[in-house]
This record gives sequence, C-alpha cells and structure tokens, in this order.
Amino acid sequence: MTDGLELGDVYSATVERIKAQDEGKSKLGVAALMWVSHAERPLRADELCHALAVELGSKDFSADNAPSISTLVGCCQGLITVDKETSTVRLVHPTVIVYLSTRPDVFSKPHAAMAEICLTYLNSEQVKALSADSSAVIHDKPFLEYCSVYWGIHAKRDLSDHARSLALEVLREYDGHISSKLLLKQVKCQGGGGSVASASRPGRFAGPGSSSSFSGLHCASFFGIVEVVATLIGMEGDINSRDDRGSTPLVWAARNGHEEVVEMFLRRQEVQPDQSDLSGLTPLLYAIQCRHERVVEILLKQIIVDPDRPDRRGETPLSYATQDGLDGVVKVLLGRREVNPDKEDLSGNTPLSFAAENGHVRVVEILLGRHEVNPNKPDNNGQTPLMLATGLGFQEVITLLLSYEEEGSVEYD
Repeated sequence: MTDGLELGDVYSATVERIKAQDEGKSKLGVAALMWVSHAERPLRADELCHALAVELGSKDFSADNAPSISTLVGCCQGLITVDKETSTVRLVHPTVIVYLSTRPDVFSKPHAAMAEICLTYLNSEQVKALSADSSAVIHDKPFLEYCSVYWGIHAKRDLSDHARSLALEVLREYDGHISSKLLLKQVKCQGGGGSVASASRPGRFAGPGSSSSFSGLHCASFFGIVEVVATLIGMEGDINSRDDRGSTPLVWAARNGHEEVVEMFLRRQEVQPDQSDLSGLTPLLYAIQCRHERVVEILLKQIIVDPDRPDRRGETPLSYATQDGLDGVVKVLLGRREVNPDKEDLSGNTPLSFAAENGHVRVVEILLGRHEVNPNKPDNNGQTPLMLATGLGFQEVITLLLSYEEEGSVEYD
C-alpha cells in the first residue's frame, strides 16, 4: 500500500540478514543497534566500541576487545552510520527507530541490559582504581562518562536483579568512586537543578560541590531507583546526611520528581522533610521550582513541613509558584492557613508582584481574590505590580489590575 509499509519490509529483511550472520557478527550487530537506538544521547564511535567490549560477569575491562567502528557498521548491514562532523553514531534514517519500536522481539529488555553493561564497567578493576579526586581528563576510557551519568536512567526504566546487585556494589563505596564526580559535574554543567535528562532554569540553585559526601543513597535518590533506595536506607544509617551543598537524599528525590522515593523517605520517622540546603532551599521549594506538582502535594501532607518557609532571599513556596505560573500549586498553598499571600521577600517583592512581572494572568486572578493581598504594594524600588506589568507589556494583567482598582474588590473561583 504505502511507502511506509514497503520501508518496513526493507528493514525487516535487513534485520533478518543481521541475525543470519555468524554468531559473533550477529551479536555485535544487534547490540550496536540496541545502543544506538536506546542510548540517552548520541554515542561517539569510541564510546560505542567500548560499550560492546564489556563482558558481563568480568571484573576486567580490556580495550583490546573493542571492535572497530567499521566492523560495527558492517555488522549492522547499513542501518547505522557515523556522522563525519560529530563522530557520533546514528541510525541511517529516523524511520529506523520507528520500525524498531514495532519490533520488541529484536532486543530483549534493552534498558536492563544497558544498565548491566554500564554497571559492569563501573565495577571493573580498571575503573575502581581511578581516584574520585583526579582532575585529569581520562582519554583512554571514553565509555566512563556515559556510564557514570546514565546508568541510573536505564536502571530506573528496567532494573534486573543482576543490575541491582551491581548497583549496590558501586553505591556502597560511591563517595570514593570516580563516577560520583562525573555525575555531579554533568549536573553542574546543566545548571545544578536536578536531573541529567533536562536542565532546570539556572540562577536559583547552588550547583553541587565535590563528590566527597555524595553518598550511594544520594545517587539512588537522584535517579529515583526505588528498589535500590529501599536497600540503602537500611544500610547507610543517617538518611538525612548532607552532601557538600547541604542536600539530603530527600532533596534530590524531590527536585527530580521521584514520587515513590519521596513517599518512601516520608514514611521514615527520622526523616527531616523541611531541612534546607546551603542555599536555604527545602525539598518543597525544589519540587515547586522543578514543577513537580505531585511531589508538592505529597510534601504538603506532612504536618512538619512549613508551607511558608522562605529561602535565603525571603522567597516563600508561594513566591516560587507565582513566578512560574503554577496556579494549581498556588491554590494548594493558599489553602493552608499558615501561608501569607502578601508576604514580601528581602527585595520587597510579593507573590502578586512576581505573578504580574511574569505575566501569569490566572495566578493574578487568584491572588486578587484574596482580601489580604494589597495590589498596590510597591517593592523596594517603588515598583507596584501594575507598574511591573506595564513595563513588560502584559496587557491582560494590566487590565485585571486596573479593573480591581476601579471595582475595589473582585472574587474569583
């Protein structure tokens, strides 16, 4: 019927040719396709070659076992190619990944397999011998950075028993492992705001310091691997331990939106859910900043979590939510009697000021419906919410504020 179906037939025939090669070439071809189609970012040719040199169950890694990239391209029967400009390996056409998504029989549990390979590599004697404090660029271990940064993402998606065992082996002595430094370096490059999968808005977070106090529990909480966190909670003692930026494992779980891990910590009597880091940010503030509304709801169910606790700049959870236009979170916070809807930060900004300055119409509506809110309160520079909205041209907000002034008071649902 269509070119799509014809193309699928071509890919099916190609996959069959890959599988029909001798055992060694067939295994390499399928493994290369798995990595290229399921990696968290494009792999360089040398990274892919070293990934395929890892032998599961071996404590030794030998680069001599790495196949050449030309061998891999040949084993894949033309389904992968090397980008000349970036030296990264990619599928020959975007439709290949579409086709592979319809063929779950081609790869058996790819993310579980990739997690096992990454963790086997991190547990190799060659990697464990490296100092976590080394500042040298490791030219001869191109696969190390990928394993350090992404093993947890693959493991969270599909954690095999073998991967769990390998993860615990790495994490028991994680603060001295080179991978801890490489993970935190990646997070810092993305703004220090959380997950390696997506950088948060920079400017409010303090980036992580050295890896010296970033424990295995911190790492498992960062990735949100429930089974591993559950084991480590019972092994590591202080679940409120801080890394070099004062972040607890709960902070990392909250800022990355890992609901199950957050709930797991909150079930522990000894957890301190309102503990701030060195920037004065609590798990609640991180959850709001990173737009994890379900985590916000979970934390606010805790009586000992202060819903109005400010950071070091005097910005409260409501301030954070109004800046980002999170009207659902704003409503939840305003439902708590401890929350002051007109509270100023150290610069004199109120939640209404933040909402007006950022053009969040619905949040402005909600705040204007509260009798405690003074819509004409100026900040330390003498700027009122109306002046801020006018300066930035947010016409809908301007109209709302002017209407409020004219009518005196407006109630909103």
